[in-house]
Amino acid sequence: MPIRHILLALLVVAIWGFNFVVIKLSVEALPPILAAALRFSAAAFPAILFVRPPKAPAWIVIAFGLSFGFALYAFLNLSIAWGMPAGLSSLVLQTQAFFTMAMAFVLLGERPSRFQVIGAGIAFVGIGVIALERIEGAGFVPLLLVLLAALSWGLANVLTKKAGKVNAIAFTVWGSFAAPLPLFALSFMTEGGDAILAALGGFGWSDAALIAFLAYPATLLGGGIWSWLLGRHPASVVAPFTLLVPITGLLSGYLVLGETITGMEILGGLLVIAGLVVTLRKSKSVEPAIRLD
Repeated sequence: MPIRHILLALLVVAIWGFNFVVIKLSVEALPPILAAALRFSAAAFPAILFVRPPKAPAWIVIAFGLSFGFALYAFLNLSIAWGMPAGLSSLVLQTQAFFTMAMAFVLLGERPSRFQVIGAGIAFVGIGVIALERIEGAGFVPLLLVLLAALSWGLANVLTKKAGKVNAIAFTVWGSFAAPLPLFALSFMTEGGDAILAALGGFGWSDAALIAFLAYPATLLGGGIWSWLLGRHPASVVAPFTLLVPITGLLSGYLVLGETITGMEILGGLLVIAGLVVTLRKSKSVEPAIRLD
């Protein structure tokens, strides 16, 4: 993978790590499913009025939006609202890299190299080390919800790869368009019309700033770059970069929310970095498939 592509992946890692802090703040200010619905509404509008639909089958775009927008953030927002720490959520969610590799093998025929498997294994040990420090008191149901979110993200990665040669920004914008309606419906069924009206009635500038960050840097910019990278490289090469998200997530949680970082978590973070290095050193680049024009 060229160095400029690695730098783009690291930019996404930084944005997505801080994203967990903003999600935590948003679900404290708003009902969690409603917060996700507002996020993807802002990501889709008004961009959808200016961006042409991607040259991909409609079912792939819709399925991507439902997996990445609806399922991923419905599960993730609920887990954080129900007590999962932001830093720990950023850690557990990165099991999506392994879901991605497994589904890419089964559905796309991508066979990870021996060194990619070894690198993923080292990184997984690092995640395990951090999890041992953080899991106590998190609760089983919130943890299960994050794992379901990780599965949804893995499916979204495979759908992105299957879309083939498409415009990454268009794919992200139109995929986001598929998420708000089912999210609003789920919010109405689970959170109630009164809670929705009360939240919208008290919606202020701070709420708008949280939704704006989640919609634009975290969803459109991060998602667009991620889709572009998945189009240029095998999913088994791109997905492991997200194993670095827990490091930026834990750091953001410490700096903004006061969540602590222990020596064992630092050790786990170093193992995650080591695993990613092994994966990247032995990976091979492929011909470009997604363009930004």
